[in-house]
Amino acid sequence: MQVVRGIPTQADRPAVLTIGNFDGVHRGHQALLKLLTDKARALGLPAVVLTFEPHPREYFAPADAPARLASMREKLLLLEACGVDRVHVCRFDKAFAAQPASGFIDDFLVRGLAVRHLFIGDDFCFGARRQGNFAMLQQAGLSHGFGVESMTTLSVAGERVSSSAVRDALATGDLDHAARLLGRPYSIAGRVVHGDKLGRQLGFPTANIQLKHRRPALAGVFAVRVEGLGERSIDGVANIGIRPTATDIPRPRLEVHLFDWSEPCYDAHLRVHFLHKLRDEQKFASLDALTAQIRRDAEAARAWLAQNPTPNSTGPEA
Repeated sequence: MQVVRGIPTQADRPAVLTIGNFDGVHRGHQALLKLLTDKARALGLPAVVLTFEPHPREYFAPADAPARLASMREKLLLLEACGVDRVHVCRFDKAFAAQPASGFIDDFLVRGLAVRHLFIGDDFCFGARRQGNFAMLQQAGLSHGFGVESMTTLSVAGERVSSSAVRDALATGDLDHAARLLGRPYSIAGRVVHGDKLGRQLGFPTANIQLKHRRPALAGVFAVRVEGLGERSIDGVANIGIRPTATDIPRPRLEVHLFDWSEPCYDAHLRVHFLHKLRDEQKFASLDALTAQIRRDAEAARAWLAQNPTPNSTGPEA
């Protein structure tokens, strides 16, 4: 899959396009991407996604923006797994936010991307002050010769599938519900970096997964399976949060104790699949009390994972 920063001034060939943030690439996104790729194959054209960085809500109200379900790297991996041929990552900044809806159509859709057919969600708006809508795109399509289709929101068991619904499920620890909306267990991928080695001192060495500037969508202690260290996934127990017993720095960390694994894995790219929540994060009176709880968590995670075997594959490569 080709990844392009920005939009060219003049496209070199037509494309079938969809537009959106695609945070988490949940089942609703997947259904939209299936329409995109099927149409692209039928027309013999590339299936193209236009997405934004940062998320528009992060630009307009950074303090109130929702937690991301996926980093940009993870989102691109998920889009590739859905059969997308090219992704344009457009920087959402002051100039982009001020772009009139008519300019968005003329400069980006018509000239920059040469859209032959466009798929959008039923709630899609665009342009300065969100003045552009489906009716405007339909009229532009008639004028410039491209088709426009909207996809109604997908529902699962009567619930609208959305990134917000996935976040709500993760925030409450309902991982089964989140997996139903996503079509797969929720996961976080990242590179293993050096930590403070506290887990090793306590007898439970951990792989520290780099979160960069990301605010996680979930917190607590979980039974997990980890991909990226060989052909098979590895069971483990993970803590994601601020480690209140060990530090006063409120910066989230993802630490995974891998069962029956003793090799170093620094710089490896791992994908951690969150399968079952054991408990919320809590502050203990001493490191001895913390160690005793980690031991209980590890035993509980082993027991749960033993009763719930893993399928062969649970997501894109890390």
